[in-house]
Amino acid sequence: KVLQLLRLKQLHNGVFLKVNKPILNMLKLVQPYVTYGYPSLKTVRELVYKRGYGKVNKQRIPLSSNEIISDALGKEGVHGMEDMVHELYTAGPKFKQVSNFLWPFKLSAPKGGFICKRHGFCEQRGGDWGNRE
Repeated sequence: KVLQLLRLKQLHNGVFLKVNKPILNMLKLVQPYVTYGYPSLKTVRELVYKRGYGKVNKQRIPLSSNEIISDALGKEGVHGMEDMVHELYTAGPKFKQVSNFLWPFKLSAPKGGFICKRHGFCEQRGGDWGNRE
């Protein structure tokens, strides 16, 4: 249920979240099943440009032009890709609307595979899960 609240409904999905107390508590609950961290500006820009899809009329639309963004988020003052990248990176006042407009990113599997997928629920063994700091 927590994964659904975080909009992580498939394997290898990614979303942007604002760090606050309830989100941290949810991440603590699903920590053995997800990996998370703080993205760089380059990472945010590449994700939005390469794998960015918008939610228009509950449909997944590729962000091919700035008009799609302006039509959906124009009233919030977000008119293009760079406005969206800036809002996501700085976690600005319109972060919630921009993040909700973006469809969860469908990421590819890690190139060399996961380091250690199998671990018990209470074991603190290494691997790719948890915080990437």
